[in-house]
Amino acid sequence: MNMRKRLLAALASVAVLCSATARGEPSSITLLTGNTSGIYFPLGVSIAMIYADIPGAKIQVQTTDGSVENLSRLQQGTGQVGFALGDALKDAWAGNATAGFDGKQDRLRVIGALYPNYIQIVATKESGIRTLGDLKGRSLSVGERRSGTELNARAILGAAGFRYENLGEIRYISFAESTTMMIEKKLDATLQSAGLGVTSIKELSEATDIVIVPVPPPLVKKIGAPFKPDRIPARTYVSQDKSVPTASVMNYLVTSSAVPDDLVYEMTKRLFDGLDELAIAHRAGHEIRLASAVGKSPVPLHPGALRYYREKGLIK
Repeated sequence: MNMRKRLLAALASVAVLCSATARGEPSSITLLTGNTSGIYFPLGVSIAMIYADIPGAKIQVQTTDGSVENLSRLQQGTGQVGFALGDALKDAWAGNATAGFDGKQDRLRVIGALYPNYIQIVATKESGIRTLGDLKGRSLSVGERRSGTELNARAILGAAGFRYENLGEIRYISFAESTTMMIEKKLDATLQSAGLGVTSIKELSEATDIVIVPVPPPLVKKIGAPFKPDRIPARTYVSQDKSVPTASVMNYLVTSSAVPDDLVYEMTKRLFDGLDELAIAHRAGHEIRLASAVGKSPVPLHPGALRYYREKGLIK
């Protein structure tokens, strides 16, 4: 059974477990993730398993188009917890219409910082693409429209001095679809904002020769916060012999001010009590640490999460 099938089986188990543990009037928790070929989904399933024994809770995991949809749905109340990239979170709090938000998303509250996403621009070796400048006139996938990945793509390409119009073709498709198209030689490159070792790029590197396009540190500094210069370590993917400079941006677990304090406290506590399980779910889970959970965020912490961090001595 491959990874995706195992995760879908686990997801079915979550629904069964949560229904069995509900007592009385259940607290409904809809956990918003991303598409199944990204990292939000396996981590979301793992977190749902951790939350399954919260007394009186009934949890379901839903796939989405990513950060922008997740934040909009948290604001609307059609989700109670979800993943989001730091730049999308900043845009949501500011009500940036260009990023896809209809006014300030003022009900958003942060549970904690999780792990960094790395901007991973991958081309087939055969394409001849080696630098950002080489992307001009070529085909590039940038994730779903107005997803966190697509917002990252606009930031990176803009800092490099060109727009989508300078590319040969832009494809708004999932990570998995990008992999398939590149293997079939129907797409030159893909930009994927994800944790290290994302399944789609891993599978691509196993199927064909790839090149990871560097994002130089001066360009990342030009963009500014919440992006920061980082590196994709050597041997993250097949035949990747050297580390590659790129940009990273933090991921957050986000909720709403409408979710009760006691429930968010339980979700926060169980999240950090279950770090070993998250590390098993995906390589990115190794990077989630309690010590870095309360770093700078464009959105306030939820009072339930704040209570937990105070108990742990992270906030006075």
